[in-house]
Amino acid sequence: MPGKMVMIFGVSNILWMVFVASQAFKIETIPESQIVAQIGGSVSLVCSTTGCESPSFSWRTQIDSPLNGKVRNEGSMSTLTLDPVGFGNEHSYLCTAACGSRKEERGIEVQIYSFPKDPEIQLSAPLEVGKPVTATCLVPDVYPLERLEVDLRKGGHLLKNQEFLEPAEKKSLETKGLEVTFTPTREDIGKALVCQARLNLPEIDEGLQQRATTEILQVHVAPKNTVISVNPSTRLPEGGSVTMTCSSEGLPAPQITWSKKSEDGRLQPLSANGTLTLIAMRMEDSGIYVCEGVNLVGEDRKEVELIVQEKPFAVEISPGPQVAAQIGDSVVLTCGVTGCESPSISWRTQIDSPLNGQVRSAGATSTLTLSAVSFENEHSYLCTVTCGRKKQEKGIKVDLYSFPRDPEIAMSGGLVSGQPVTVSCKVPDVYPLDRLQIQLLKGEHVMERRNFLEDMEKKSLETRSLETTFIPTTEDTGTVLVCQAELQIDEMDFEPKQRQSTQTLSVNIAPRNMSVLVSPSSTLEEGRSVHMTCSGDGLPAPKIRWSRQLPNGSLQFLSENTTLTLTSTKRGDSGIYVCEGSNQAGTSRKEVKLLIQVTPQDMQLRASPSESVKEGDTVTISCTCGNYPQMWIILKKKAETGDTVLKSVEGAYTIHKAQLEDAGVYECESKNELGLQSRSITLDVKERESNKDYFSPGLLMLYCASSLLLPAIGMIVYFARRANMKGSYSLVDAQKSKV
Repeated sequence: MPGKMVMIFGVSNILWMVFVASQAFKIETIPESQIVAQIGGSVSLVCSTTGCESPSFSWRTQIDSPLNGKVRNEGSMSTLTLDPVGFGNEHSYLCTAACGSRKEERGIEVQIYSFPKDPEIQLSAPLEVGKPVTATCLVPDVYPLERLEVDLRKGGHLLKNQEFLEPAEKKSLETKGLEVTFTPTREDIGKALVCQARLNLPEIDEGLQQRATTEILQVHVAPKNTVISVNPSTRLPEGGSVTMTCSSEGLPAPQITWSKKSEDGRLQPLSANGTLTLIAMRMEDSGIYVCEGVNLVGEDRKEVELIVQEKPFAVEISPGPQVAAQIGDSVVLTCGVTGCESPSISWRTQIDSPLNGQVRSAGATSTLTLSAVSFENEHSYLCTVTCGRKKQEKGIKVDLYSFPRDPEIAMSGGLVSGQPVTVSCKVPDVYPLDRLQIQLLKGEHVMERRNFLEDMEKKSLETRSLETTFIPTTEDTGTVLVCQAELQIDEMDFEPKQRQSTQTLSVNIAPRNMSVLVSPSSTLEEGRSVHMTCSGDGLPAPKIRWSRQLPNGSLQFLSENTTLTLTSTKRGDSGIYVCEGSNQAGTSRKEVKLLIQVTPQDMQLRASPSESVKEGDTVTISCTCGNYPQMWIILKKKAETGDTVLKSVEGAYTIHKAQLEDAGVYECESKNELGLQSRSITLDVKERESNKDYFSPGLLMLYCASSLLLPAIGMIVYFARRANMKGSYSLVDAQKSKV
């Protein structure tokens, strides 16, 4: 038994191998080789095998790019789904199936297109007989564009055909179309305007290659021959009625509207019917009535004037149909009736707003008093009079303005010749501002002018100014500066419409040419009096102020008189005196230096360290004078052959290494314009002894001679001083040295 089973199994294996060999390994695709897919749609590529129990699949594009799809493998079949189809899917896709060592590959080419919508017909304007119009046929989102063909037909007649054979520069959805201009006629009414587009792709069904849009032409005729009929007449008694009928030709039939023309030319809508009936007519209903026929392509109008004749009684309103009221003032409006025994009188505003006034009626007269007029009163006020069944109404318009005060002139500062000054002209509390004009005049010359034309966002009182800068001169003195303001409202009757203010110019001149006259002199002897008189030019005349300059530079006030007098002057009065001239235009000053002198006093002449020195020592001879101010000091050495003026420094003369010949009489002379003073000393220079025991006959002779010479010199000095005191000896001719 086991032997039989082995035999059977071996036979079955041989039969299986024969069967497998008979089933060759194959690969198939659906679609077989090519498919055309619409952009935005979905497509599935199927790859299946036969002759293999467990094949493996893989997908790729023929070029190296992403699959842009999803793969699903189930047994012997693999599906690649592209959803949505886009430009990235326009490839050849390759399916590779492997079964053991065997491998098969099949390709499917995917082509794409886009032709999703019917064409769109657009007209440049409504169709009107005799007026050219442009029709446009647009085909949206087409690909590939070079396969597109479009034609436009009117009533079966081809207007235009166009093929877009030029390929696009890049892959994209394109919207293309064609335009045709034609002139509609009445025969075009009801005709079909057909736009047909064809995408010539043989790979897709014929039904998908064509799209078309049809529009039935609606041709219009503008309204014309508009006529009005009036029943009973265009002249009506007050309280009567009238019926007006209007008709107009056009296609489509015009819509009829009625309106009334106001005084300013604007139309006030009344009715949208062809027939307009007015009852209980009043005088205010008189006017021009307009019938207008309108359709899509135009309009036509006709006018008729209705006149409502007034009744016998009359209504008068004063001050008139229009009154100008200044803001803040009081206005009285009066409504009077004639021809009616017992009239009923009432007041109202033309718009729905309060009267803001007080009404008083008595008999055939009624008054409306508006106290302290404000912006709330700028209305048209209507007086309505009822007499039995009769009624009349008259209106008066209250126009507001504000121009209460003269302009105000202001200067930035005093007028100074040659210095710029800004002058302003201010006009307060003006309304309406856009009618204001301001101008500044100097004499007859217009310096500046301005109109305030800006629109005001709200009603309010405004204050505006005009400024200008000029440089005054002395010739401007006495010239009149005029500020003129004008409220240019010709349609309103009020006074004044022009206001002005004036100012006479007075130009100041800053102090100049300041001078000081000193009598008798700026240098004088102590104890005398001096008069210093200050003057200068300017407009107005400068105010004089005297001061003395202190050592720290500050000024000490002395007087406001023109002349400053110092009596019994002293040395301390010497210094700098300052005269200041000032007015509104500025300040100027003049300085004078006063010098109070005294005769030389307190003179001292010294020899330092002593009047007796040894040969070779250093000795300084100094001369000082305690007087103020400075003196001329002359230091000299006297001798029989003549005096020698010494080169002193600040009254001091130094002898270095004194010699015997430096001994003698030294004199100091102090001098100023008032006098002089002198002093003298005798310098003794002793020979320096080198040996105390040494004695020489020559030295003895010199000693004896000097003992005789010194008394002689003393006598000479004595007589010289006597002569100087008597005026017989003068040092004027001697060389001077100022220290």
